[in-house]
Amino acid sequence: MRKKYYFYKNPLFKVYARVEDGRVKMRTSGIASSVMGSLIMGMMDMFDDKKPSMVEKEQLIYSTWIPPIPSRAFDRLVSSQMSAMRGKYVPEQITISVTEECPNKCLHCALPDTKNKTRLSPDTVKSIVDQTQKLGTTLIIFDGGEPLLYEGLEELIAHVDRSCAIAGLFTSGVGMTQQRASGLKDAGLFMLSVSLDSAYEEGHDHMRGREGVFREALNAIYCGLKAGLLVGIYVVLSPQNINELDEFYELAKETGVHELSFYEIVPTGRWQDHYKEVLSEEDHRKFDDFVERASHSEGPRIFPIPQVIRKLGCFAGRRWIHITPQGDVLPCACMPKPYGNVHKEPLASIWKRIYRDPVFTSGPCLMRESEFRKKQLGLEK
Repeated sequence: MRKKYYFYKNPLFKVYARVEDGRVKMRTSGIASSVMGSLIMGMMDMFDDKKPSMVEKEQLIYSTWIPPIPSRAFDRLVSSQMSAMRGKYVPEQITISVTEECPNKCLHCALPDTKNKTRLSPDTVKSIVDQTQKLGTTLIIFDGGEPLLYEGLEELIAHVDRSCAIAGLFTSGVGMTQQRASGLKDAGLFMLSVSLDSAYEEGHDHMRGREGVFREALNAIYCGLKAGLLVGIYVVLSPQNINELDEFYELAKETGVHELSFYEIVPTGRWQDHYKEVLSEEDHRKFDDFVERASHSEGPRIFPIPQVIRKLGCFAGRRWIHITPQGDVLPCACMPKPYGNVHKEPLASIWKRIYRDPVFTSGPCLMRESEFRKKQLGLEK
C-alpha cells in the first residue's frame, strides 16, 4: 500500500496525500470530511495532481518553498492557512536582505541603488528570526544584495529553529564553493535558490551587468546539489526572456535541480524606469501553455508563481514580509513602502500595521497598477 503523507489530522477529519505515478493525489477522510473538505478545496487544489520536488521514505517534499510533510514546521503552515481563512494573517514567508553588497548590477534589482554597503548586524538578524518565528513564519529566506558575501551567514542560518521554519537562500551564485555549500547544508539550510535571467550565458550576464555570472550561477547549482541541498532555479519572467521558457526547462533538467520557479517582472527598483516592459496578455498565454506542457513532461517540478497569485491573490501584506538592509519592513521585496523599522519597534507591531492596511486585499499585485504606484508610492507623475 502506498504511504500516506498527512497534511492535517484530528479525530474527525484528516487530509493526506499519496504519490501515484510521480504525482501528488490529495485525499480526505473522517466523519467531518464532507463538510471540511469543501472548505479547504482551494488549498487541496494547489497540491492535487502535481509533481512533488522530492519523495522520501518518511517525508514528502512537495516544494522547495514548503516545509516537508509531515513536520512540525508544516503543521504551523497549515495552522496559518486556517487562520487566514478566519481573517487573521500570518507572515508565512519572510525575506531578509542581510546586505546590500553585490558585484552585480541587475537591471531588475528591487533594492535602491544607494552605492553603499549597508548590512544588518548578526544580532539584528537573529532577533528578526526569533520575532518572525513567534509570529508563525515557516519560510525564512536570506537574500541581499548577495548574501554569500555576508561573513557569518552560516551562523544566521543555524539560528533558524527547524521545528518552526525552513531556511532558504536566494543567490546569484557569487562566491559559492563546494566547501561553502557543504557548510550551508551543515548549518541547516533547506533550500538553495539560484537566479537565472536567461538560459543563455550572454543574455544572463547582460541582465546581471557583469560577465561570468552565468557560470557562477551554474557552479552554485552543482555545488548545492553535490552537498545534498534542495536546489531550485528562480527565473524573473520579462519580455526579454519569455521566449526562453522551454530552454529554461531543458537547463533545469540537465542540471538536475529539484524545482524551477517563475516570478513575473515588477516595475520597481531599477526596473521602474522601464515599467512599460512588463508581460503582455500574449506573454501570459505563452507561459500558461508552457506550464501545462512542462507539468506533464519528464523533469523537475514547476512553481508558477504568477498563476498562484492570479488564483489566490497577491501575498504582499497578507502572507509575505521583507526586511531591507536598513531594517525597513516592506509588504514584499518589490514594494518600496516601509511600514516601520526593526531598529525602532517590534516586528509584531509593524506586521499588524501592514495587514490591517485596507489597501491590501486578495486581489492582483498592486505594484502593477499605475494608479497605486502614483498615489501610494509617488513613482509616477
